[in-house]
Amino acid sequence: MKSSTEMDDGHLLEIRDLSKRFGGVVAVNRCSLVLAPGKIYGLIGPNGSGKTTLFNCITGLERRDAGEVFFRGERIDGLKPHQVAHRGIGRTFQIIRVFPELTALENLLVVTREPFEVAHRRAQELLRFVALDRLQNEYAGNLSYGQQKLLEFIRVLMRDPELILLDEPAAGVNRTLLNELLAAITRLRDQGKTVLIVEHDMKVVMGLCEKLFVLDYGEKIAEGPPGVIQADPRVVEAYFGR
Repeated sequence: MKSSTEMDDGHLLEIRDLSKRFGGVVAVNRCSLVLAPGKIYGLIGPNGSGKTTLFNCITGLERRDAGEVFFRGERIDGLKPHQVAHRGIGRTFQIIRVFPELTALENLLVVTREPFEVAHRRAQELLRFVALDRLQNEYAGNLSYGQQKLLEFIRVLMRDPELILLDEPAAGVNRTLLNELLAAITRLRDQGKTVLIVEHDMKVVMGLCEKLFVLDYGEKIAEGPPGVIQADPRVVEAYFGR
């Protein structure tokens, strides 16, 4: 049995028996999962199964009621959101949070404290990374919904996080921009980054992720490669048996 301070070699993130309640509602119930570095993972489940709450507990937006969260071998479950971000975890949200009255370039520059020349170079590289460089001087409020999602995605990358949590990145994005986003996520994996995605589009999840975790009523009911998860009767029941 591992002590509360031990962690297996090769684990980037480890969640142990995490629980979160809102009054009498159990949003996450004794959930455990492990992420190794350099892979793309998916977190799936029906609406209300606890996926975003789990993200919030990882990143410090919600205080867990029980359990532990480790990142690179150190506990982070008592940290504030900005402290978690400084450790190397970045995330997006279901609802876009760009600054509409700033340009695309300015949206990236405002999230970093690096010297201007360094930050400017990094921002331009990231805009090219998702083919938004031609729109760098356009106000974010004038960008399409999909372009704003791409912008929010690369804004997370300005701090060069090791772990990137994406909350429904494909929702409402047209196919062309979605392909840009999926290609960018794959390139991040190839660069050694780790990505955990909450997503309802099963075509995206099955084609992109190397391993899936499935939540239902706050409990993890299955984990494994996409092909195994797709055939798991517990997963089929969770999605279609209600």
